[in-house]
Amino acid sequence: MKAKGKAGPAGRRERREFSAEFKAEAVRLATERRAAGGTLTQVGRELDVRPDQLRAWIRQHRTASGTGGGMPGETIEQENRRLRREVAVLRQEQAFAKKVAVYFAKESR
Repeated sequence: MKAKGKAGPAGRRERREFSAEFKAEAVRLATERRAAGGTLTQVGRELDVRPDQLRAWIRQHRTASGTGGGMPGETIEQENRRLRREVAVLRQEQAFAKKVAVYFAKESR
């Protein structure tokens, strides 16, 4: 099976360069799709970019914009609300896991 694009020595792809606009649009698209339940692999296939490259661009975008782990364009208040919701869900999942562990511990006796 041949790789897409021009093949260089030993059948390897030539190194491609992407513009800053392409990278920014790819980061925006990837974050939107991930929020909607999509994967980086799906976005990567659409853009003909490897998922690990998308991850690197997302990481660079976050460090450059100084938002840390938040979503692009998210204010501090929005991030706080989102994180509080995530904490609530995680606490519910943890409580459920404890109940399941107790149930199975009783069953194994």
